[in-house]
Amino acid sequence: MPRGNISRDREAAITLVFRLGIMTPSFAIEFLIWMLIAAAVIAALAGLLRIPYTVALVLGGITLGSMHLPVIDTLVNQRPEWLSPNATLVIFLPPLLFEGSLKIPIRLLRQNMTPVLLLATIGVVMTTAITGMALHWMVGMPLLVALTFGALVAATDPISVLAIFKDLAVSKRLSVIVEGESLFNDGASAVLFSIMAMGAVTGHLGMAAGLREFMVQVVGGAAVGIALGFVLSKVTEHIDEPQVEIMLTTILAYGAYLAAESVGVSGVTATVAGGILMGNVGARQGMSLRTRATLWSFWEYAAFVINSIVFLLIGLQVQMGELLRGWRPIALAVVAVLAGRAVVVYTLVPVSNLLDSRIPGPWAHVLFQAGMRGALSLALALSLDTRFPYRSQLLAMTFGVVAFTIVAHGLTIKPALRLLHLAGPEEGEFERTRVRQIALAAARSELDAMLGQHVLSAPVHERLRLELDKRMVATGAKMDQIFEQDEARLVEEMRVARGRLLAAERSSIEEAVRDGSLSPHSATMMIADADHELAELTQAPKKTDPAA
Repeated sequence: MPRGNISRDREAAITLVFRLGIMTPSFAIEFLIWMLIAAAVIAALAGLLRIPYTVALVLGGITLGSMHLPVIDTLVNQRPEWLSPNATLVIFLPPLLFEGSLKIPIRLLRQNMTPVLLLATIGVVMTTAITGMALHWMVGMPLLVALTFGALVAATDPISVLAIFKDLAVSKRLSVIVEGESLFNDGASAVLFSIMAMGAVTGHLGMAAGLREFMVQVVGGAAVGIALGFVLSKVTEHIDEPQVEIMLTTILAYGAYLAAESVGVSGVTATVAGGILMGNVGARQGMSLRTRATLWSFWEYAAFVINSIVFLLIGLQVQMGELLRGWRPIALAVVAVLAGRAVVVYTLVPVSNLLDSRIPGPWAHVLFQAGMRGALSLALALSLDTRFPYRSQLLAMTFGVVAFTIVAHGLTIKPALRLLHLAGPEEGEFERTRVRQIALAAARSELDAMLGQHVLSAPVHERLRLELDKRMVATGAKMDQIFEQDEARLVEEMRVARGRLLAAERSSIEEAVRDGSLSPHSATMMIADADHELAELTQAPKKTDPAA
């Protein structure tokens, strides 16, 4: 049979499969592999072009969707529901939430709990109200339907922002506030969305009942996650097998979500709570260093793959023709979301400053730009029943808001950080400078050794020594510049160095006791003093330090 006929027969078979509403397992896997290939190519291009990875994924997805390739057209036009609630909420969402919550340090989160909770609870309610009422007034959409849209876009998804924070060595406290808000507002947004959607369908919204339901969902979900996280954290203390312990964390990620949903509380909140407990108790107290390193690598890779698939699929679902035809309500939705975010940030940050440690003024501008929307908003929009009023318009507006915030904010956040003088040195610059210092010191030692071995004459040694000294001075000045840009790194290095010095002191005291040159009583008091100083190094920075 001619090769062209085989290709045409395959294309016809694919089209028939989707017309029948059936996706064969083999073709589903094939499509998944093509998505991963596309994600890998786009990731490589993003690195070359120096743009955020998620921005490149969305742009790449829109480009692929606009190319009108036969297979892609079939997938998009027949709507096989790749981003259905079951796929996104159950398969994709738990690991994404768990990976973020697993790594967040509870000490820093506790220190910044006031701004995080304000933005993640009151901020979600304010965003819902402002966005919903603005759309009701500007577009003429029924108020409860507009409030449903406001709730589904209330959750932030600052993946690109956090990656840029890491690249530019932005303050750890600012990163924790942004990440903590994103983790906690997912659950609040999902619960508020379900309440608003039910009100839009029934035509009645009971405020008292809605508030009660909101509290039950959030608190109940957190309780389920904490309980399961505590149990599995205790189990890991009695196991020293990295594969088994990683499997337990996977069970926790999905198990907390499914268990909470089965009892009628928030699975999103349960997954976040379980991840925070496992990351700060189970991983740090019950896992060896080898297991922790393997655990972080596993979840980083899992989040990378899932983010790649989700964001690329978002891009594929955003059809340029559909966006262009409905540009006006989409543009108004973007304006409403941005206005809501501005009101939330510039209202709640001053309130937080009255209650807790001050947040510097430039940080508020960054918090505004960190209000990107992503996979959760899209999943909630797709979870609406096909008979839900204005469903197609809500989907188009959600796609538009997600694409705009990811691209616009993702491309402008780095220049904004530099403009606000919040960016430290590029990632890797500190490491390169430190290694250069070590290499120059090694070269200097080798040069002196060559002189001592009479391999070099004194004039040649002196000339080479001056060259090395000049390079070492330049490298030292570069390190001073890095520390000026990133004072937190200087503080951390001094803390680690002091810890090693205290450990050396403690070891010398113990050696003196063994040699008999110091009495055990005196040694006990001296070791207690050293331990006290060492404990102080691990304590939280003072509240007067806003950049801690």
